[in-house]
Amino acid sequence: MSCSSEKPVKIEYDTAIPQVDFAVKDLTKALQLKSYNISDQASFTIKFELEEKSSEKQGFNIEKISDSEIIIKSADVNGLMYGGLELAELVRIGEDIHAITKIEDNPYIEKRGIKFNIPLDVRTSSFDDSGDAAQNNIAEMWNLEFWEQFFDNMARHRYNMISYWNAHPFSSMVKLDDYPDVALQDVCGTTIKPQENGNYWNVPEMPSSKIIANLKVLKKMTIDEKIVFWQKVMRHAKNRGIDVYFITWNICLNGASPPGPNSENEGLIGKYGITNDYKNDISKDYLRKSVKQFLLNYPDVTGIGVTAGENMRTPMTDDDKEKWLWETYGLGILDAKKIQTDRTVNFIHRFWWTDFKYINKYWGKYPDPLDMSFKYSKAHMYSAVNPPFYKSFSEWMKEHNLKSWWNLRNDDIFIHRWGDPKFASDFIKHLPFDQTAGYHMGSDGYVWGREFISKQPETPRQLEINKHWYKFMLWGRLGYNPDIPQNRFQQIIASKFPETNAELLMNTWAEASKIIPQVSRFVWGDWDYHWQPEACMETWNNLKPVDKFRTNPTMEGSGILNVSDYVKAVLNNEDIKLLTPLDVISNLETYASNSIKNANTLLAGVSNKELRQTLLDIKSMGFLGEYYAHKISAAVELEFYKNNGGLPHKNNAIADLEKAVASWEKYTNINIQRYERQNFARLRTFDWELQLEAVKKEIDFAKNIKTYEEEKTLNKT
Repeated sequence: MSCSSEKPVKIEYDTAIPQVDFAVKDLTKALQLKSYNISDQASFTIKFELEEKSSEKQGFNIEKISDSEIIIKSADVNGLMYGGLELAELVRIGEDIHAITKIEDNPYIEKRGIKFNIPLDVRTSSFDDSGDAAQNNIAEMWNLEFWEQFFDNMARHRYNMISYWNAHPFSSMVKLDDYPDVALQDVCGTTIKPQENGNYWNVPEMPSSKIIANLKVLKKMTIDEKIVFWQKVMRHAKNRGIDVYFITWNICLNGASPPGPNSENEGLIGKYGITNDYKNDISKDYLRKSVKQFLLNYPDVTGIGVTAGENMRTPMTDDDKEKWLWETYGLGILDAKKIQTDRTVNFIHRFWWTDFKYINKYWGKYPDPLDMSFKYSKAHMYSAVNPPFYKSFSEWMKEHNLKSWWNLRNDDIFIHRWGDPKFASDFIKHLPFDQTAGYHMGSDGYVWGREFISKQPETPRQLEINKHWYKFMLWGRLGYNPDIPQNRFQQIIASKFPETNAELLMNTWAEASKIIPQVSRFVWGDWDYHWQPEACMETWNNLKPVDKFRTNPTMEGSGILNVSDYVKAVLNNEDIKLLTPLDVISNLETYASNSIKNANTLLAGVSNKELRQTLLDIKSMGFLGEYYAHKISAAVELEFYKNNGGLPHKNNAIADLEKAVASWEKYTNINIQRYERQNFARLRTFDWELQLEAVKKEIDFAKNIKTYEEEKTLNKT
């Protein structure tokens, strides 16, 4: 790289365009770090130009026009921003700008989003805010600096949509002349803690009366201050090319209706007579006016989405649901559009709990874009790159000429830093392109706000989007261009961690990141409360036992036999053409061994704190892979024993479970010094050491297991 005195650079751009101004700041910083001198007198110029038809929307061209000029062109301001960010990255990874000739890129998926369940207040919860992630981030949702950093990073990663999910955000964001006391002053948490036994604390989307009776103020704010705050947040999103959507569950008029589920508040009346009863005309009027005022308050809202549930139960029919949604959200949107006549409000209707016949009956003449939304991998995006669940939905959409937002639910990995570029690229390429409105990636039981479990935290604590920078970058960048070569990611890693072997780190990171997807394909559970592979937990704080590993179904379309079917096939001398549990064990052993060995190599002499924590996460995932390999092996041996008896099978299972204990001990020891225990929203407390005790008890289970014949005999007696 030439010295700054030899290579001065001038940057020409329209300072009135905030997207471009942001990119120029990143570019300037990158150039200065590489010893370029930014000077208005420089003969070498980087110029940003808007030019119609120079690219697709959001696309860009970077071209060296002469020895003294590079021009970045785009048909729109967001494309100009992406072009500037691309050039900044090239500089950071060591490219000589004078050697650049021509670069062109256009988006593969038009809308690339983050799903953000937002805990605005315990009185206006997202869906299930009983987890520590939500409770520790309520106040953070009202921190403008947080959102500025969050959106800046979203833009760098090429995301251009955020969907905020909240059962009823309006009480925290709107003030109505007709219902003034519904507007919630201050930002509140609660002094009570979630209980272990299921929904005692609350029904997920509706805070209970216990919560409302035990409030604590986290931040003093008037409703007027809240409105101004969110106007600033949304404007910053717009200035980073990010569309803002709010998606709700229904009927959950939190803050206005009596608190708690219907069984708790039956016969009670809320403010102004508002309830969650779908026949209540006051409630419908209140929500219609809330939607209208919400749109008038926030001109930077791009769209609204709804769920026809999960509190629209019997006796409501599908017709009742859509009629209610139209008379509240639909008419509220139209009311706002009568005032803001040039306003477009995109609408997302989730697939669940309804029927298109009735969607079309009420929403068929909606004047603006309307798309569906579907849980593409159910709750487990870290499973297969080609999940099959959308196929019948796809046929249904073809009939009605609709597109879908693919809801990419990550309720698999909350703690460890994940990173497998090939998995993400293959996943994106398998999305049904012609039926894709966009995708939004996120969690239902976790808030990707500011991390809260590190025992050696940064000050202030890291944003989750920064801790998990590689994961967020992969899903954004590969959504924009799924053919980014692996070498680019290696260069990015080398730029961030110049002291390490970037190629080995990238490959080892990817190897460790194969472990949980492999496990989830083998031990399938549709939803977050069924199965959390990072903790080996199932509903309500329980270790998923080895006994269930014998019979648990594998993922549909995975091509893997579960343990029970495999053992039957072996005993019947069948020709096995599918993958077997032994194949899964072999894969996990390979992934785990390589991850641990290479992480140890890379850890030698590391002083960079973030690099060290990343490598420890990789090594930890390796120990988890070891654990699952031993546990699945034990399940196979136990199933053989249950079918045919034979002490060797039982002894092998016991030996496998003893190895599983040793692996979980390593998994515990590498993490308890780094991470606090935490309460998961759907599964409750995950404690490394308590889980270890449950893992140890599996050995006694194996020692006392009965064969199927013995069980039959016992049942007869």
